[in-house]
Amino acid sequence: MTHQNQSTDLHDAVQLLADNGFEGMANAMQILFNEAMKIERTEYIGAEPYQRTEQRRSYANGFKAKTVNSRLGKLELKVPQTRDGDFYPSALERGERSERALKLAIAEMYVQGVSTRKVAKITAELCGLDVSSTQVSRAAKLLDEELETWRNRPLDQVEYLIVDARYEKVRVAGSVRDCAVLIAIGIQPSGHRSVLGVSVSLSEAEVHWREFLVSLKQRGLHGVKLIVSDAHEGLKAARQATFAGVPWQRCQFHLAQNAMQHTPKVELRKQVADDIRNIFIARNAEDATEELCRFVERYKDTAPKLAAWAEANIPEGLAIFGIPAEHRKRMRTTNMLERQNRELKRRTRVATLFPNEASLLRLVTAVLVELSDEWETGMKYLTFQN
Repeated sequence: MTHQNQSTDLHDAVQLLADNGFEGMANAMQILFNEAMKIERTEYIGAEPYQRTEQRRSYANGFKAKTVNSRLGKLELKVPQTRDGDFYPSALERGERSERALKLAIAEMYVQGVSTRKVAKITAELCGLDVSSTQVSRAAKLLDEELETWRNRPLDQVEYLIVDARYEKVRVAGSVRDCAVLIAIGIQPSGHRSVLGVSVSLSEAEVHWREFLVSLKQRGLHGVKLIVSDAHEGLKAARQATFAGVPWQRCQFHLAQNAMQHTPKVELRKQVADDIRNIFIARNAEDATEELCRFVERYKDTAPKLAAWAEANIPEGLAIFGIPAEHRKRMRTTNMLERQNRELKRRTRVATLFPNEASLLRLVTAVLVELSDEWETGMKYLTFQN
């Protein structure tokens, strides 16, 4: 291209601004972009058009149309090509990185619990771009590879393992189903908490729990001294199959709640709750067993079903007497997951209904990554003696 042609095109851009003011900015930028890319191609080739020189490294090979969204509107660009195919304008490379950054920002807004409608409104106001809910979902998928890597990262020794499940609504084959989100949290030898893994399935059946627990072991989880969970039958069977021999602590909070279902009279509930609490706060396993015997004896006549239930189930909540006393208060229930569940609920209630399991897994994983990073770099949850 001759310098005369370049000057003419630049003059046209200036004239557009002079004649139309800011309304002509998009067309002016389009001309400037195209000219800048032509100049950059000339420098890359090492020769002007039709110039004969030994320093030439390639040849011009026409142009390729490309539409770029910008705050000024759509820019219809003509991207210069070279025969060797190695040239690409640096301005567009930066633009593509900015576009990816925008998509990641959109995905992050989605993960933070901002509705797709609000995301579209924000991008329209900030960038002048109309972003549909479909585009927001596509942008969110940019996170998938990173999140998949995190879910499959290698694990190490864990002192205590806490597992739990929650449910979210997912659309499946035209109907709405409750989808189980399985979560595993570990207490590391350093005393810090860490989210070990998450899995999503349409049921909390034993096969799902077994696959989830097996995957944790395959990733290197070992050294578990205690497992804390509720008494779901599917989890119980899977735990016995994958972590046979590891003591199990049944959540004492859920045990106390279950006891109320077997209490025949409302006026008895407070007394029953106090008596069960005395069992749980005993100094050692022997004292707890004695308290349980007294409990059964006290209610065998007035509430025989409660007494029978307690005799069969309360011992499952006494495994904590096998760990250091300073750890028992925090490891006797799954209540440590309450904050995590509140945060998950805050994020997921914006979506209300997930279109598929993959979208649910994406959002939940992103939230748990954030939470786990905070735990691992924050204060210790427990202190272990060397």
